[in-house]
Amino acid sequence: MSQEINKEVARCAEENIPAALATVVEATGSTPGRVGAKMLVYADGKIMGTVGGGCLEAAVIEEARHAIRKGQPRLSSYSLNPEAAGGIGMVCGGKVTVFIEPVLPKPHLVIAGGGHIAQEIFWLAKRLKFEVSVIDDRTEFASADRFPGADRLIVSDIGEALRSLPVHAQTYIVIVTRGHRYDEEALQAVLGSPAAYIGMIGSRKKIKTIYGNLENKGVAPELLEQVYAPIGLDLGGNEPAEIAVGVMAQILQVRYKGKADRIGK
Repeated sequence: MSQEINKEVARCAEENIPAALATVVEATGSTPGRVGAKMLVYADGKIMGTVGGGCLEAAVIEEARHAIRKGQPRLSSYSLNPEAAGGIGMVCGGKVTVFIEPVLPKPHLVIAGGGHIAQEIFWLAKRLKFEVSVIDDRTEFASADRFPGADRLIVSDIGEALRSLPVHAQTYIVIVTRGHRYDEEALQAVLGSPAAYIGMIGSRKKIKTIYGNLENKGVAPELLEQVYAPIGLDLGGNEPAEIAVGVMAQILQVRYKGKADRIGK
């Protein structure tokens, strides 16, 4: 079974299927799971393998699904004594420690808009080995001539395309369209998604206007706290390539540290 699970982990990584691998790394006392037992948990809660069954397994599944959503590994200990603090209702009397590691898909950068700044962000992202999708409603802007080697070029209404695109915990969304209306539509389409990063270009005045419009439409203010706007670290440059460096630096901070500094915000 372990070999089968390892093959499935490789398939999930290759096909960008959200999942997490749970491995028993320590077991003391009388426990249903042995050290080395593995279980693969999918985002919908389905499993492959087992770490012992019962309440222990149910608890591990929930932890694994949380790890998938957050995209971060965790080490969790479970007391199998129902009288102990933190016990999970089993009477074995032992303790189990499980390492839960999300099977992270390749980082996916979604660029809404196909202008000059989008081009510069695209080149940097490809150098950094991101999968990159570019969306624009104009054929000449979402083109292979402008974005050679893009993984996806989507010519469509930007809001509709974003709503239909698969988004996971390793998705990074950059909104750099050609105007307020398109930026607002794009932002509304992705708010509340599991994306690791949502950034929107624009002046503080523009951003305040867009936020106000969205709140008037019923968008909860706390959802707007998810957005990095103005986008990117403020490194002082205003050229498209300089802005792109600030954007990708901020995305890398989020990817590796879980959050980004908001220098100058």
